[in-house]
Amino acid sequence: MYRLLNIELHKLKHSRSSKILIITYFVLLTSIALVAAIKFDIGPIKFHLAEMGIFNFPYVWHFNSYISAIFKLFLAIVIVSMMSNEYSNKTIKQNLIDGLSKKEFILSKFYTVILLSLVSTLFLFTVSLVLGLIFSSYTEFSIIFSDLEYLLAFFVKLVGFFSFCLFLGILVKRSAFALGFLLVWQFIEGIVFGVLRWNTNPEIASTIMQFFPLNAMSNLIKEPFTRLSAVQSVANQIGEKFNFDYAIHWYEITIVIGWTALFIFLSYLLLKKRDL
Repeated sequence: MYRLLNIELHKLKHSRSSKILIITYFVLLTSIALVAAIKFDIGPIKFHLAEMGIFNFPYVWHFNSYISAIFKLFLAIVIVSMMSNEYSNKTIKQNLIDGLSKKEFILSKFYTVILLSLVSTLFLFTVSLVLGLIFSSYTEFSIIFSDLEYLLAFFVKLVGFFSFCLFLGILVKRSAFALGFLLVWQFIEGIVFGVLRWNTNPEIASTIMQFFPLNAMSNLIKEPFTRLSAVQSVANQIGEKFNFDYAIHWYEITIVIGWTALFIFLSYLLLKKRDL
């Protein structure tokens, strides 16, 4: 494992564009802290996001995981480019000539996906913990480390999404087309959902759509905004109630893990049958 991972890290180290994208990604994760600086007054109304409780434990794990997942496209570009460069630079053929099997080649890419996802999760944990300790109204040990399952969901979501990108990179070979296919697939899932809602009802449509890859990954971490106490207070005043399910469910994680395994397996089959 270390040997395979070391090969990929060496390639990333010498790729200027990959280094820029990775650095940009982690800078954006850190920029979540800038949300705390958003503060302005409109007459008697004072607006300060940090004081609204977005960094309260354990809500901070949910909020930051959801926001951070938006930035995953930067690492997705790295994953797709990593594969397209293998074809354009002929390094994939050279690796196989040097004794690397096709299975080991796919595993080296998958280990990189896991490493990037793990580092992202640990980084998110650190940033969220610091923000929570600074701004949270609740600092009891039991409260601080509750709801950490959102970090697990974040990790599984990244691994699944990057595995999909890896498969597309092998399938299409060119990064621009692979990313374009990713957007097209998102559009296709949207159309299918619309058709299902039109012909059935929202509940049946959502039940079916939870098995589609991108929708399954999206379902792992639901939107956190309606969970915020300030939002719920306003809703209660106008007679509205939010009874959403914000929990992380085992079957949602299982679906994404299943798609991850399938994407890696299909990547291997595709590479195995392809004449390089």
